[in-house]
Amino acid sequence: MERKSIDDKKRRRKPSGAAIIRPELTTTLFRALFEEWAETGYTGISLEHVAARAGAGKAAIYRRWPSKLEFACDAIQSVEVMWTGFTDKGSFQADVREYLRATLTVLRHPLVRRIIADMVAERLRSSELSTILDGIVSVRRQFGHRMLDRAIARNELSANLDRELALDHLVGPLYMGVINRGISITRADLEKHVVVVNVAIKAC
Repeated sequence: MERKSIDDKKRRRKPSGAAIIRPELTTTLFRALFEEWAETGYTGISLEHVAARAGAGKAAIYRRWPSKLEFACDAIQSVEVMWTGFTDKGSFQADVREYLRATLTVLRHPLVRRIIADMVAERLRSSELSTILDGIVSVRRQFGHRMLDRAIARNELSANLDRELALDHLVGPLYMGVINRGISITRADLEKHVVVVNVAIKAC
């Protein structure tokens, strides 16, 4: 009877941890990738180093992703680099303020600043990261279009405005200050951005 009990336990035994895709390890691998990416740039990323940062073996990466590019795509999507899901704030200026506030919160993160700047630079050298960057831009602009739709419905903006130019104005000044110039944006500075962006878009 005892032997039968042991055999039953063996049959019920779960696969070893090495055979299971553990969500917590996936999250750790994403974090390790971002740290490596911020330090070395995309082209310098070593998946072996990423795995070591995460306290895992390189096989843990290849069980999840067949390539560095797919690893990077999933990592970016996992943190939703667009990060703006707020609802209608009641006016276009209030929407702009919340949009810029949410954007600034992300751009202030040291890893994000380095990675975004690297993706833009890398795109000029190679098309490999175009899919990721296009995805980020697309999500942000889709959200921006919804903001414009609400403002037009409130008669705050003209239905004939140049939408693409308006969306360029929406985040352009903030990106220029934080990423290109590397300056710190205070709360007072952000309010100036809100006013300038609001005026600029109404002129589009």
